[in-house]
Parts: sequence; C-alpha cells; structure tokens
Amino acid sequence: MRRLRALLCGLALLLALPLAAAPPELLLANVYRDEIDPAAYLVSEKLDGVRAVWDGETLRFRSGNRVNAPAWFTDALPKTPMDGELWLGRGQFERLSGIVRREQPVDAEWRQVRYMIFELPGAPGTFAERAARIVALVGAAGLPWLAEISQKITVDRETLRKMLAATVKAGGEGLMLHRADAPYETGRSDTLLKLKPWLDAEAVVVAHLPGKGKYVGQLGALRVRLADGREFRLGTGFTDAERANPPPIGSVVTFRYRELTAKGLPRFASFLRMRQE
Repeated sequence: MRRLRALLCGLALLLALPLAAAPPELLLANVYRDEIDPAAYLVSEKLDGVRAVWDGETLRFRSGNRVNAPAWFTDALPKTPMDGELWLGRGQFERLSGIVRREQPVDAEWRQVRYMIFELPGAPGTFAERAARIVALVGAAGLPWLAEISQKITVDRETLRKMLAATVKAGGEGLMLHRADAPYETGRSDTLLKLKPWLDAEAVVVAHLPGKGKYVGQLGALRVRLADGREFRLGTGFTDAERANPPPIGSVVTFRYRELTAKGLPRFASFLRMRQE
C-alpha cells in the first residue's frame, strides 16, 4: 500500500510539471551557391546573435524554451508575432549568450540587448511587403530595444561580393539573402540563404579522443556525427578551458569549415561553440 501511495504521489508530481513547449516551426537557411542569382533577393547582415521568436505573449528560443527576459522587455513588445535575433553587437555572442540564458535576468545587462526583427511569422504578402511592415511596426512601437534588420537590394553577384567584403571588414559575420517575392514559409529552403567567408554546420558529439603532447590528460579531439550519419574528427578551435571541460557526449556543437572534401566531409573544420538551445 505504501509503495502504491508513493507511486501515485510521484505520478501526481509529474502531471503537475509544466510541459516543455515544442520548438517553433521556422524558416532555416541554406548556403548561398554561385549559380544563384542574387537579384531576386533582399540582403541583410547576418547577426551573430541568439534567435528568439515572439508569439505575441511569450519570447522563446529556437528550442521552444522560454527566454527569461525582464518583464519590461517583453510587456512593451507589440502583440504581433515576430522572429529575430537578440543582439549586443558584432563580436559579442559569448557575452550575449550568458546574459539571455540566465535564470534570473539582470536588468542592467538586458538594457544593452536589442531585439532585431527580420520576419513576421504567418503574415501574408511577399517578404518585401513584410519587411516594409516590420519597419512600420518597429517605428510605431518606439522601443529603444526593438529594431528592424535593414534589408537592401542587390543587383548582381559583383555587388553582393562587395557587400560581403564591406560587412566582414567592419567586423560582421556575413550576409543573409531572403527572396523578395517569397510568401511566409517554414523549413529549410533556398528562400533564405546565408553567405559567409567561412561556412558553418552542426554535429553531435559521439566520443572524446584523448590529447597528446601538451594536451595529455585533456581533450585531443571530438568525434562528431553529421546529420547524414557520417563521422569525422574535430580537433581544432578549442580553448584550454574547453579541452579541460569538453562538450559532453550527445551534445550538439557548431563548427566552421572552408569547403567540402571530395568525399563530402568538412575541410579545415574548427570548433566554434556548443549549442545551448
């Protein structure tokens, strides 16, 4: 009887726990290819921020988990669903990530964060029309921490190349291209493209390989698995602290690379960060 009561109490506690929100359905970018004509796209800077989706009531990460932002940050947002990046500025990703993932938000830190909008989930019309609506929405809100991501027209590949070079020289990460005539959609598609000097991708950690020489007793490399099941060794890009405390097996890491080998594996792959959400 006691065991039954204990089981029932445990079940009651489980039922009382809040259910985790499902990840929101989002548009995800493919990598820009030289054969694609950029004239059909609007181009913006690729911000090195944390993606966040506002459904009109709650701000969530890509994972569906709630962003613990201060009440003043979210209470003043328009009730219109928005998709964008939480951003501190170029080269500030690590500091930003620490700020927005705290269980207890720090007001002084959040006063530095901006919510940069690039899409209106589910809204009608073409992307060009939605981009104009974003500008109007942000202007009407009049919030210092809410801004639109500027969208520009590019006429040819040479113009796009110059835009990328100027952005990277100024400290930016790269460019995003969004088809101007596209209706709102979700999933991975050529409707949205990313263009960077370095490419990036994600993989699952399947093993820790021991270090040699000065890295004896620490991580030498990660054995990681791509989405298609192929595995490779990721051995560069780690700080001393990351080698002492490497990403756990089963975690998802982001790495960058220059190109693919003849076998389709990343060439010159380098660890970038562990995905937090």
